[in-house]
Amino acid sequence: MSIEQLKGALPDFAKDVRLNLSSMGSDDTLSARQKYGLFVACGIASRNPVVRKALEDEAQPHLQPSELAAAKAAATIMGMNNVYYRFLHLASNKEYGSLPARLRMNVVANPGVGKVDFELWSLAVSAINGCGMCIDAHEAVLRKAGVSTEVIQAAVRFASIIQSAAIALEAAEAA
Repeated sequence: MSIEQLKGALPDFAKDVRLNLSSMGSDDTLSARQKYGLFVACGIASRNPVVRKALEDEAQPHLQPSELAAAKAAATIMGMNNVYYRFLHLASNKEYGSLPARLRMNVVANPGVGKVDFELWSLAVSAINGCGMCIDAHEAVLRKAGVSTEVIQAAVRFASIIQSAAIALEAAEAA
């Protein structure tokens, strides 16, 4: 499956989503690795098998196996971290924040791609998952590394488009 096929699967009420999916392909704000890694990480984070498959199939020819694995790792590790750190942020009892997390996160130190790309993918997944603490942490690392506001915004914009495709498909199935 491709992005074109994904667009064809979207219902008529999701015309804007189709247009936004089209714009992602021609957007040159991100490097090819960043863009296609975002497709994979955010496709996984959308938790929609049609979206995930379309975006992974679209990305596969553009990514080395290690880059593909790193994008999957970003989605996976953020799935864990976003739940934990969102809980710390939202819990009224701040004592939880003083306890060690005791979560294994070795992939963060050695993700198999450059730190900026992994952080960008982690930021986008954190935006989908709604973890403010993680969003702030990843955005700060990216800014410290000299990543522009436009690149950071593009990554989150891609995440929002990908998530909206998943929602449109689910809404169509429910109808």
